[in-house]
Amino acid sequence: MKEKLIELLQQNARFTDKQLAAMLGTTEEDIRKEIKLLEEEGIIKGYSAILNENLADKNTVIAYIMLKVTPKRDCGFDELAKTVMMYDEVEAVSLMSGSYDLFVTVKGKDFKDIALFVAQRLSTIEGVLSTSTHFVLKTYKEKGIFIEDEDADERGLIAP
Repeated sequence: MKEKLIELLQQNARFTDKQLAAMLGTTEEDIRKEIKLLEEEGIIKGYSAILNENLADKNTVIAYIMLKVTPKRDCGFDELAKTVMMYDEVEAVSLMSGSYDLFVTVKGKDFKDIALFVAQRLSTIEGVLSTSTHFVLKTYKEKGIFIEDEDADERGLIAP
């Protein structure tokens, strides 16, 4: 039940206990207990809404920044990741394989705001060797959710 409950909450964290109980064939009380346990164990870290940023806030720019870093002795990449994630602009930090080491998601009010953040803050952190910044122009799907509704094609299908 635990895995299925987590999957359902990832799909829609606003399902009620009653809805979850019906979907999983159990009681509301069992659902409440399981969710509380998942939260206490740190498996569920929080709940959030998936937004269409174009409609929610026209003055937000999102960038994905990849960092090549030199890991510190005795703590590897963790110390650098902790330093990076302390900035308010940083939404997410992940360790990755490949040419770059850290993948950072950043939000700013405009392109210049993010460019200054990278130039003045990220690139100056001891151990950061290089950065590669990619701006998000449009998001189509996030966490399995389609961001914009597709317009129906009203032209109809024409076959020979």
